[in-house]
Amino acid sequence: MSSALNISVWSALDDQGRALALRRPAQRDATALNQRTALIVDDVRTRGDAALREMTARFDGVELASLAVSAEEFESAERSLTVAQIAAIRRAIGTITAFHEAQVLPPLRVETSPGVICERRMVPLQAVGLYVPAGTAPLPSTALMLAIPARIAGCPLRIMCTPPRPDGSADPAVLTVARECGVERVFKVGGAQAIAAMAYGTASIPKVDKIFGPGNAWVTAAKQLVAADALGAALDMPAGPSEVLVIADDTAHPEFVAADLLAQAEHSVDAQVILLTTSRSIAEACCAAVDIQLAALPRRDIAAQSIAGSRVILVDDLAQAMLVSNQYAPEHLILQIRNPREWLSSVRNAGSVFLGPWTPETLGDYCSGTNHVLPTYGHAKAYSGLSLLDFVKRMTVQELTPAGLRELGPTARTLAQMESLDAHANAVTVRLTALQQEASV
Repeated sequence: MSSALNISVWSALDDQGRALALRRPAQRDATALNQRTALIVDDVRTRGDAALREMTARFDGVELASLAVSAEEFESAERSLTVAQIAAIRRAIGTITAFHEAQVLPPLRVETSPGVICERRMVPLQAVGLYVPAGTAPLPSTALMLAIPARIAGCPLRIMCTPPRPDGSADPAVLTVARECGVERVFKVGGAQAIAAMAYGTASIPKVDKIFGPGNAWVTAAKQLVAADALGAALDMPAGPSEVLVIADDTAHPEFVAADLLAQAEHSVDAQVILLTTSRSIAEACCAAVDIQLAALPRRDIAAQSIAGSRVILVDDLAQAMLVSNQYAPEHLILQIRNPREWLSSVRNAGSVFLGPWTPETLGDYCSGTNHVLPTYGHAKAYSGLSLLDFVKRMTVQELTPAGLRELGPTARTLAQMESLDAHANAVTVRLTALQQEASV
């Protein structure tokens, strides 16, 4: 980390000090942001494509004749990539597909009582919107993480929105990933306006049922806004700035730890990195290694601002480190400790976990196979990372035979009567009466 940072000792901090040590960057002017986002959403909802074109010109500096990516643009995008780049994309598609295909669940069928059959079936979402940001850098990896599970789930309508570049084109790697993963409808729209367009639909962009993908504060606010509207679209998960927490003991490689911290810090100025370590010498060595590596980074200005708001905390032992980590609930948790798998059962709150010195968080971002769309800002306490299950609904089914109704119906009727819901009870009674009459004939 940076020499500008102090090393805190967890056991020496009081409750307020510990809360401050784990505090995330505050969202600037949240109320004003939400109000301005609502104006954008309302404008797109009212004026559709006209609003999108005006906002694209205002925010992205591009005037577009068409919001949709043409077939010629797809072809040109693929031709602009090198053989090595296309090979890397296809290799990542293979590993991510393998992990997500393994998440397909068979239909569940249980006879809970004689003659009472209960089932659960997976039904793909009918229309999904995939948002791929391109703020300080394009993110074709996000296109991979969204398009692959959507394809495996079998969602019939899959569209993608991504901001245009200054020349009016979409990032060629994003377009190549989209086509390789079966997404043929891509629109050059970004920000909160893209979320609004997918949530409510326009003449060019179809309405979807659920929106996936990370983004800046504007995108996050828009996703939350449209998700709260019954006529809008659901969101994948709440999110905030990206983050990583590293737990290191005296066996950790300072250069590895520093590299992992900086890999996250270069995302944005409000990304947060935290190091928990049992060793002061490791803490100091990691700080020094960050200074050295930071100086060589092309995005050092962004990373340096992130590092300035980050933390190094000395803990008494690994048990205490796990308690602190679970309290923080990081998006990414890296265990640079001896026998890391032995501590995995102690992890309760984390989006994704990386075990040992040879597992950089970068692999999870791109190609190990797991999904990199993860809960941030402490939401890992209640939310999971994106998976195939986010692209399907789990629909339950029940079917009773006459014998099953005779045997279990009285239980339902009694419970309904306990709640004074007489119509519920009657729905059982009329059937039981009919069965009795049939039996007496």
